[in-house]
Amino acid sequence: MAKVLIIEQSKSMRNTLRERLEFEGFTTAVACRDEVSENLCLRRGYDAIVAGDVVGDVATLGIPFIIISPSGSIEGAVEAVRSGAEDYLTTPVNMNRLLGSLRRIVQREEAPQEESVKPMRRRVNSDTEHIIGSSDEIEHVRQLIDKVAPSDARVLITGENGTGKELVARWLHLKSARAAAPFIEVNCAAIPSELIESELFGHERGAFTSAIKQRKGKFEQANGGTLFMDEIGDMSLSAQAKVLRALQEQKISRVGSDKDVSVDVRVVAATNKDIRAEIEKGNFREDLYHRLSVILIKVPPLRERAGDIAELVRYFVEKIAQEHHCSIKRVDAAAVDALCSMPWTGNIRELRNVVERLMILSGEKITLGDVELYC
Repeated sequence: MAKVLIIEQSKSMRNTLRERLEFEGFTTAVACRDEVSENLCLRRGYDAIVAGDVVGDVATLGIPFIIISPSGSIEGAVEAVRSGAEDYLTTPVNMNRLLGSLRRIVQREEAPQEESVKPMRRRVNSDTEHIIGSSDEIEHVRQLIDKVAPSDARVLITGENGTGKELVARWLHLKSARAAAPFIEVNCAAIPSELIESELFGHERGAFTSAIKQRKGKFEQANGGTLFMDEIGDMSLSAQAKVLRALQEQKISRVGSDKDVSVDVRVVAATNKDIRAEIEKGNFREDLYHRLSVILIKVPPLRERAGDIAELVRYFVEKIAQEHHCSIKRVDAAAVDALCSMPWTGNIRELRNVVERLMILSGEKITLGDVELYC
């Protein structure tokens, strides 16, 4: 269901727009001009914005927007179009035209497009979850993403299992100039060491017994975009050497071939291991570490950002209710306090599982007793 943010100073206009859009099947939120920020929009994942004559502010948010102006001046219309507005309406609002514009936005963003013609405007990918939380620790991670994403610098993301390292990698891609190109991920721990080179660099037909046709590897699949190498600390030394060469020369060679293939790939890597300790043990190449860690981003464990747990619980309750097609359940304050005091060794992944269990097994609301019984 498409989510629309209504930015309007007039309370009566906000309510009118909200009632009509919700009647037509949209999910809405309302805000005044000074309540809107880029972080708010990124967290909530709006598909479109309907704004009351505030072109300069909404044009920077990276989300398709429609302007509604009480004046209807030619200068205002020109400014709106130049700023990238999808439509420019005047009051009293022609609701049929507004609904038509919103539906075109939704249909366009949902329709598959060729890579070469995808819009370059940065917008929130509705399939990508948002980084939830307001703690200093997670705000620092967001700030690093904003600073680093526009560059092509390689990033090494560290943190315990379940902290959201992949999510950080996805936002680095979505906020970069490569956002319209592929985001390819490979879990280095899940692939047998004898197959990792073929997975990363591809192979030629006949390179080994089961190679019945030529196959492009992850580096070639990510050409022009981002390659996310998860659990890089589990990669074999022989594969590390080839990855190092690929990073140095921006070239790879498929297994069974002596020809080089040029690639333009930004590599973002992640690990839950202490790479410095792995280097001392001889399990990881120090030169590769320095190639990968131009920027280091440490994702804090949940126990170090306990202040975010209440917000995460609310987010997961809403998301799980939508996934299970059930009503949103209220969570008692005592239940939230109990969840905040838990150690969460599995971090956010464990918290989500617990909230899902409570949503399924609890009554009309989630109580302290439910937490004590099912956690």
